[in-house]
Amino acid sequence: MNHADTARISQLVARAKGGDREAFDGLVGLYAPQIYNMAMRITGSREEAADCVQEAFVRAYVALGSFRGEAAFSTWLYRVALNVANDAAKRLARGPLVESDLSLDAADEPPDLERMGEPTVSPAPGPHEEMISQRRREMVLQAIRSLPQHHREVVILYDLQGLSYEEIARVTRTRVGTVKSRLNRARLALKDKLSPHLELLRG
Repeated sequence: MNHADTARISQLVARAKGGDREAFDGLVGLYAPQIYNMAMRITGSREEAADCVQEAFVRAYVALGSFRGEAAFSTWLYRVALNVANDAAKRLARGPLVESDLSLDAADEPPDLERMGEPTVSPAPGPHEEMISQRRREMVLQAIRSLPQHHREVVILYDLQGLSYEEIARVTRTRVGTVKSRLNRARLALKDKLSPHLELLRG
C-alpha cells in the first residue's frame, strides 16, 4: 500500500470516527472483500462468511471510538473480523455437519504447495485438469480447516490472505517468533494430513 492509499484510509478513519457514515461505508468497500475471503476460508460457508462480514463491520462501527491508531486500521479490523469468524466456525462445528462451499470457488487457491514440497497446478488447465485442480483445492482447504485454531489462523492469514509475519503478530497479539513457529507446525501438520493424497496433489 502506497503513501497515498495510507493517507486516504487515515482520512476515512478520522471522518468515520467523527460520525461520517459515508466515510465508514468507504472503509467497508475497501476491506469487505478481504474480510469475506478470510471468513469464507475459516468457516467454509458462503452464507456464514457474509454474515461474518456484516457482524464484523457492525462491531467495528460500534467500537471505532476505541481505535487509537497505534496499529494500522486494517490490523485492528482483521482482529475484530478474526474473532467473529472463529466464533462462527465454533458454532458450525457444534451444529449438524453441512457440505462446505470451499470447493465451489475456483478462484480460491490453496497455499503455495511448492512451499510444502509439492508442485503447483499447471496454468491454463483443460476440463479434466480443472476438475483435478478443484479437488486439490477442496482437499487442501478442508485440511486447513481441520487444524487447531491458532495454526489455522496463521496459514490463512499468511498463505491465503498475504499478511506478513509482523501483521499477523499484531492481529493475533503474539510475537513474530510465535507466528513463525505456528506456521511451521501448521505446514507440517498439513503435510501429514495430505500425505495419503500425494499422487493427486502431484497431478
